[in-house]
Amino acid sequence: MQNSKSRILVINPGSISTKIGVFDNERSIFEKTIRHDAAELNIYAHITDQYEFRKQIILETLDREGINLSKFNAVCARGGLLRPIEGGTYLVNDQMLEDLRIGYAGEHASNLGGIIAFEIASNLNIPAYIVDPVVVDEMEPIAKISGCPSIERKSIFHALNQKSVARKVASGFKKDYEDVNLIIVHMGGGITVGVHKNGRVIDVNNGLHGDGPFSPERSGGVPAGDLVSLCFSGQFYKEEMVKKLVEQAGLIGYLETNDLGEVEKMIDAGDEKAKLVYSAMAYQIGKEIGAASTVLRGMVDAIVLTGRLAFSKQFVKEIASYTDWIADTIVHPGENELQALAEGATRVLRGEETVKHYPKEIAEAKVFN
Repeated sequence: MQNSKSRILVINPGSISTKIGVFDNERSIFEKTIRHDAAELNIYAHITDQYEFRKQIILETLDREGINLSKFNAVCARGGLLRPIEGGTYLVNDQMLEDLRIGYAGEHASNLGGIIAFEIASNLNIPAYIVDPVVVDEMEPIAKISGCPSIERKSIFHALNQKSVARKVASGFKKDYEDVNLIIVHMGGGITVGVHKNGRVIDVNNGLHGDGPFSPERSGGVPAGDLVSLCFSGQFYKEEMVKKLVEQAGLIGYLETNDLGEVEKMIDAGDEKAKLVYSAMAYQIGKEIGAASTVLRGMVDAIVLTGRLAFSKQFVKEIASYTDWIADTIVHPGENELQALAEGATRVLRGEETVKHYPKEIAEAKVFN
């Protein structure tokens, strides 16, 4: 056991905001969302060019709040679009920084997290960590076979929240995460259904550009032949098609809103189309849970619904109507990413979990030909 009490600075960069928190172990003592004007960010050619600007705002905010930087034992940030890695808490190292700066797997605001954490931590001579980034890949080889040899199924999902919630549920059973089998559904702008077996997510739908149920903004899996025809119809450029599937599909595509509460108001007002689309989303989530249960051969300790859509009791009830024969449904609404990051760092600082190292050479995703 190392530090019984550690103070941790937690950083979660978003597209137009930076969330920060100060934690004594898992206990939050300060949290703030720093909003950024679009004009301030638009002067930077690349997202990672924003790191100095955002770092300074974080430091100025902490100074105004009278928070003593010398009291920190670690800085922990949301992980970015890195190479596929297994879940856990990772020390930010040179290879990770290089991949974040070049946008190895794409540009995203989360890439700033590790860079800013490292910059602040280096000046304080303390470690910088990331925890369970979206590229966590623990899928079994059999789950990666898509059916098309040129395309491999990928693991891109809400790993941070899913694994944090999984540990809470396991604790409620008085078990370790490694001793339970769970199906966890994160329901936000995107929806991911993860199969958690003995501490590893052995199968999950790609919640960004992939399969699974449609969501408030994304199409999920669509008929392949019709998609190919649409792509080659001459109506859309590649970027337009990606936007059509990732930002303009799902609820917003059918009903022009991505707000589940607004859809429920439309239903209450007698809108039959809204009811059908709402029910179809619940139906597809239920169907995906059913498929996930077969991966565990029916040995499911619990189905867990999390994310902001889980605040809707009606939506949760509709999903459970399809799945309550599989296992009990446990609801953990919302997603507390700052808390999850602090917990990941705390486990390492306490010696409860071994810190992981981002390797210099990671095998590229294998494509079967």
